[in-house]
Amino acid sequence: MEQLLLHLRNLGFTEMESKIMVELASKGQASGYEVAKQLGVSRSNVYAALQRLTQQGYVRCGEGEPARYSVLDPEELATMISGRVSASLAYMESEMPRGGPVNPSFYNVEGDRNVMEELIRQLNLAEQEIVVDVWREEASLLRNELEQAELRGVKLLWAFDGGNEVPAPYPVWPPLGGKPRRSGGRKFSFVIDRNWCMLGMRYEDGTAQAVVTEHQVLVELLLNHFTQEMVLFELEEDMGPELTRRYGERYSHIYGKYVLHDQEHEQLGEQEQPDEQEEHKELEELEDSEDSEEQQEPGH
Repeated sequence: MEQLLLHLRNLGFTEMESKIMVELASKGQASGYEVAKQLGVSRSNVYAALQRLTQQGYVRCGEGEPARYSVLDPEELATMISGRVSASLAYMESEMPRGGPVNPSFYNVEGDRNVMEELIRQLNLAEQEIVVDVWREEASLLRNELEQAELRGVKLLWAFDGGNEVPAPYPVWPPLGGKPRRSGGRKFSFVIDRNWCMLGMRYEDGTAQAVVTEHQVLVELLLNHFTQEMVLFELEEDMGPELTRRYGERYSHIYGKYVLHDQEHEQLGEQEQPDEQEEHKELEELEDSEDSEEQQEPGH
């Protein structure tokens, strides 16, 4: 259902129009009152949407009281939408002004719907390669677009996170200064044709944020990260037990060598204080010794 609604919105229908069309397709025929009751929304909003859909030809209104509505068959609907979209795309392509070169920049995309729509649009434009690092939940939402890309001959490179039951491949860097970090998010990244990329986070409450750019700095950073994932995957497949023995579970020995926690900083500070006091004491004793030697010199 969510996938269908998402694709209807991609075709230009509003959230309300999409839900009404799906509801009518399920029921075959229904009055505006029945649709509003089933969807749990106001009748005025439903009737306004039904009027727009009827005027555009996607929904038929039967005679009688109350009026009963039905949506076109899927084949008719697809043919009508395809014709209109193709005509609009052809006109846009021929008439859209072509400006000068644009420097790549970073921009934010907020909201789950906006993030998914931007991703789907770019996945459909992919020509040669898609590099994906996602959780299974996000991969399932984009399954159709990724399958279509493969059918077009686009090469897919995958890295999956198995979910909460699977531990992170490395120890997590803790926040410094006690600043809290929002939890429960699932990170994802996409690099398309080694030119466009998106890096973001999707949360359980349905919110999402992402950074989108064609800047080569971030593109190369994500590709280098994926390269490291590939290399480590092969090493762990061949030498898993040996790596754990030498470098600790999830490479904790290496991590602990370079990354200090707040607690470790505090412990280090506590260790330094006695050392500093001892150093001051040694300096005072040295100064006293020099003063004593100066006082003895006139006697010689």
